[in-house]
Amino acid sequence: MYLKDLLGRELLFLDGAMGTMLQKAGLAGGKSPELWNIEEPEKIKNIHREFLDAGCNIITANTFCAHEEKYMAAGVRLTREAVDASGREKVFAAVELGPLGKLLEPMGDVSFEDAYDIFARMTRTGADEGADAIIIETMSDIYEMKAALLAAKENCSLPVIASMTFEKNGKVLTGADVKTAVTVLEGLGADVIGTNCGFGPDQIVPLIREFAAYSSVPLMANPNAGLPRSVDGTTVYDMPPDTFAEKTAEIVRSGAWLIGGCCGTTPEHLKCEISLCRDILPPETEEKQHTLASSFSHTVEIGPKHAVIGEKINPTGNPEVKKALKENDMAFIKELAVKQQQAGADILDVNTGLPEIDETEVLPRVVREIQSVSDLPLVLDTSNMKAMEKAMRIYNGKPIVNSVNGKDSSMNKVFPLAKKYGGVLIGLTLDEKGIPGTPEGRLAIASKIVERAGACGIRKKDILIDALTMTISVDKNAGETTLASLEKIKKELGVCTVLGVSNISFGLPDRDSTNAAFYAEAKRRGLDAGIIDPFSKKMTDAGNCRSDYRKALEKASGSKEDASDLKEAIKEGLREKARKLTGELLEQKAPLDVIDGFIVPALNGVGDDFEKGISFLPQLLMSAEAAQSSFDVLKSAMRSDSAEKKDRIILATVYGDIHDIGKNIVKILLENYGYEVLDLGKDVPPEKIADTAEAENVKLVGLSALMTTTVPSMEETIGLLAARGVGCRVVVGGAVLSKEYAEKIGADFYAKDAMATVRYAQEIFR
Repeated sequence: MYLKDLLGRELLFLDGAMGTMLQKAGLAGGKSPELWNIEEPEKIKNIHREFLDAGCNIITANTFCAHEEKYMAAGVRLTREAVDASGREKVFAAVELGPLGKLLEPMGDVSFEDAYDIFARMTRTGADEGADAIIIETMSDIYEMKAALLAAKENCSLPVIASMTFEKNGKVLTGADVKTAVTVLEGLGADVIGTNCGFGPDQIVPLIREFAAYSSVPLMANPNAGLPRSVDGTTVYDMPPDTFAEKTAEIVRSGAWLIGGCCGTTPEHLKCEISLCRDILPPETEEKQHTLASSFSHTVEIGPKHAVIGEKINPTGNPEVKKALKENDMAFIKELAVKQQQAGADILDVNTGLPEIDETEVLPRVVREIQSVSDLPLVLDTSNMKAMEKAMRIYNGKPIVNSVNGKDSSMNKVFPLAKKYGGVLIGLTLDEKGIPGTPEGRLAIASKIVERAGACGIRKKDILIDALTMTISVDKNAGETTLASLEKIKKELGVCTVLGVSNISFGLPDRDSTNAAFYAEAKRRGLDAGIIDPFSKKMTDAGNCRSDYRKALEKASGSKEDASDLKEAIKEGLREKARKLTGELLEQKAPLDVIDGFIVPALNGVGDDFEKGISFLPQLLMSAEAAQSSFDVLKSAMRSDSAEKKDRIILATVYGDIHDIGKNIVKILLENYGYEVLDLGKDVPPEKIADTAEAENVKLVGLSALMTTTVPSMEETIGLLAARGVGCRVVVGGAVLSKEYAEKIGADFYAKDAMATVRYAQEIFR
């Protein structure tokens, strides 16, 4: 029997915490767990047997951090052997893929394709060694999950389970909420989606309920056994098996078809869970009808609320955009994206179609640059299929694709891309015979697009139909034909609709008034999304745009820049503009006055927004980069002998842990607040940290750990620093830590996020 045949039809039980069981089996703190796949194979198989004996259906290989092929292969073989030897039906071996431990570009230094290649090798190895499924777990970045999910889907035919880890604010590290996670993961073709780690089962219940409200595929959940604490150098979790089982039963009732356990869960936890939950029937997985497009952190639902699509990033009729694209002026493009967002756009149209440039290179580049400063979903607007695929592949989220039409050649090219990468398609009502002159003719083409898309596995909810706005200067009835077509398509097909509004007025005077009148009537007839100029007051009035558009419009209209714009440029992550404005300020002010009066207040404002949950990690890091561009200008203007000596801080990921994400984020922020960071890297022995702290006489050491099995190394490092009397403070952070746990292992401060580390450093170095 194939696992795929059971998904969403039978309640299945995943196993529990490999790290917890490895510690119980004697794995030394700081030792990489995957090494035991070769050094201690029988101990690994015994752990699998214990979970099999508890009644688990899906046994995961000890491959969470096994980025080397030999450890991956050995881990999957051991799992396969244990499952085959169990003699049970409906048991399966899964290869587990964990995060790489680094952020992807533009926030980090790992390219999307490099991440993809690593996950592809792991996937192929797992499939070759006999895995029944791919489980991608503990992902905190939608972009890294996309790389792993694409790699899994493109390099094997096994079912793929995709699981994100959420923070207390209901969002992943890089800002995506549950709705966005569902939008992206389901769009990319995951067979099962859900969440693991992070918290105990109480906190998982509302997450699964939200997943169930949007997901059309089965759900999974692997909660921790409560929160961790340290006992005699060992990480323990306090939730007993019977309590864990009672709480996970509610997760099943809330919609999870696959349930297991993460950190702290033992075979006894799973045995109790299975005993209590096996007769509970989760709610049936139903097809949801939400039309959703997303960025990496922000989802727009089209239909319940009218969506404004900003049209300005398009060279057609816009000489400034044309010039910027030809000259590779990404600063202009990014600023135009930010201004449209400030003016009230919900989504941004991106068109780079110019005969003078290589669109296959320019469109992906523009997409990357815009996504570095804006969290709005994008419309990828091109007729170049090579450019479309490259842009869809690197796009961080689920885009809108403009467009497909009723021609066989168009549908044959576009549908496979939409199916592969996920996206909301704009369907144009034209075919080989042109654009029909009647509403019935346009409805017929729209119906054909929807039907053919469905045959390719693309659901109606992922299609927007464009009834095509024709200019009334050529045909005075063109507007009414478009509106009648829109109304008919909306009523009879039940799909969402979109229009490029300004086409109505080509060749006419006072285009704004004509566009606004047409737009208002189109909305009345059922238009769900309008591609418009968000800077036009008449259009935003007609479109009932955001109430604060007038204030935003003043910003967007190119009013005279003043010194406060530097703060805004840093806040928006506009590196080039921040650099330019810093140079202008230096004509009036001393470098230290610019730092104290503009850069530090801007960073503090962004930090406050981050701590309040108003902005998220990508915005925080992009703002830090913009601030760094200002510092680069200031450095050349400051005399080295007058510069103040920087306070120094050591950062390190502890011994046995290869995950650099948290440490690297903290490093970026600390450096942009003026601290000198001595970055010792990852997998750092306690002796090296203590030696460096002594030699450099630092006042603050920051330690990071992601894995349960490496927290003892953190405790050992703290103990060694104290034993040597180094006299420094120690701040700790990581997914497996809590404030109470940090205090238990002797840390001076627990940083719940990167900004908390900065705030603590500011206290220490007053």
